[in-house]
Amino acid sequence: MKKYGKLLLVMVLAFSTLLAACGGNNEEGQGAEGGAEGGTKTIKIFQFKVEIAEALNKLKAEYEKEHPGIKLDIQTVGGGSDYGAALKAKFASGDEPDIFNVGGYRDLETWFENVEDLSDQPWVKDVVDVAKEPMTKDGKLYGQPMTIEGYGFIYNKDLFEQAGITELPKTLTELEEAAKKLQAAGITPFVNGYQETWILANHLLNIPFAHQEDPAAFVKGMNEGTEKLVGNAKFDEWMRLFDLTVQYGQKNPLTTDYNTEITTFASGEAAMTQNGNWTQVQIDGINPDLNIGLLPMPINDNAEENDKLPVGVPNNWVVNNKSKVKDEAKEFLNWLVTSETGKRYITEEFKFIPALTSIEANSETLGDLGNDVMKYSQENKALSWEFNKFPDGGMNEFGSQMQGYVAGNVDKTQLFEGIQKSWDSLKAK
Repeated sequence: MKKYGKLLLVMVLAFSTLLAACGGNNEEGQGAEGGAEGGTKTIKIFQFKVEIAEALNKLKAEYEKEHPGIKLDIQTVGGGSDYGAALKAKFASGDEPDIFNVGGYRDLETWFENVEDLSDQPWVKDVVDVAKEPMTKDGKLYGQPMTIEGYGFIYNKDLFEQAGITELPKTLTELEEAAKKLQAAGITPFVNGYQETWILANHLLNIPFAHQEDPAAFVKGMNEGTEKLVGNAKFDEWMRLFDLTVQYGQKNPLTTDYNTEITTFASGEAAMTQNGNWTQVQIDGINPDLNIGLLPMPINDNAEENDKLPVGVPNNWVVNNKSKVKDEAKEFLNWLVTSETGKRYITEEFKFIPALTSIEANSETLGDLGNDVMKYSQENKALSWEFNKFPDGGMNEFGSQMQGYVAGNVDKTQLFEGIQKSWDSLKAK
């Protein structure tokens, strides 16, 4: 019996040691995935802004230095890639990020079951009003706004001067006259990145929606079947603008992606391009001395109506409500907008227009484009961003149809009918 007792004791001790070893490895493994207490915890961040990817990696190093035991795993998908599709693939594969981006309105509805209520966070009281609405549902806020942005036609001031353009165009006729002067001077008026469906179906298509007498009511009418694109005066006017960009643009708009578009413009090979202040970092990286500004995108000859820039919130940081590191993810977002380091990155490295009143914009680091957006915003010359309310999947379908128009495969009526049909189909899903 003593012999068996000793043997049993040895076996128990060995089994206990084995369990301890397994437990230690398990804790370390879960820590790497953001699970267990102790060890290194990793916050997986999946974000779409390619313009800040490099700066985010610098921020990562500073945050990890200030927060021992926390690692940031940052992945960027954007620019010429479909962030929405990539995000859905992440969730479908089980490789869910802890922090990701949601655009608001329709996008919030799409991801509502996956996002954490952030209403109790200390920074919420500082969010500017225009940034709250897109991410608010039933009185609760589900996202931290990244920044305020605006877009239009980025223009090269020196090329305008070279072509003899002394007054900035505020009407469609004036814009065409400017394009003719540029062309006569041997300068390509527009470089169009029409390979990108978001440039076409989000930003360009937003213009006639935003010019409606009541944009929100018009979108609601589209969803209820009471509004149509065919025969709508603002859409008819807008098509003249669309045509103008193609007529006075480079030869290959449908094979020009975002990076090529911005590189071509920044290299001085075209006088204008449709994009926004988020391009400032990339443009500065190519040609820091480029003298640039932002022009509105006129659809008719009413100067007062057209002298506005579309301004809104491009995306929001959200926390996965099923994340094992929710508290750490919230702490990171709080640090981002309250710490001196985080605020410095937002204003100086990202060159963002802050969406929180507690962060002061830096006009010196915003660049020409950001300062133009600030100017238009402060003068209440802003158009709404209605594209965030378009049906899920609209960007690719509407964009593909608009590309078909550029290629000459459909006429204006067929384009409008195609978008209408796709809208009706997508809203029913």
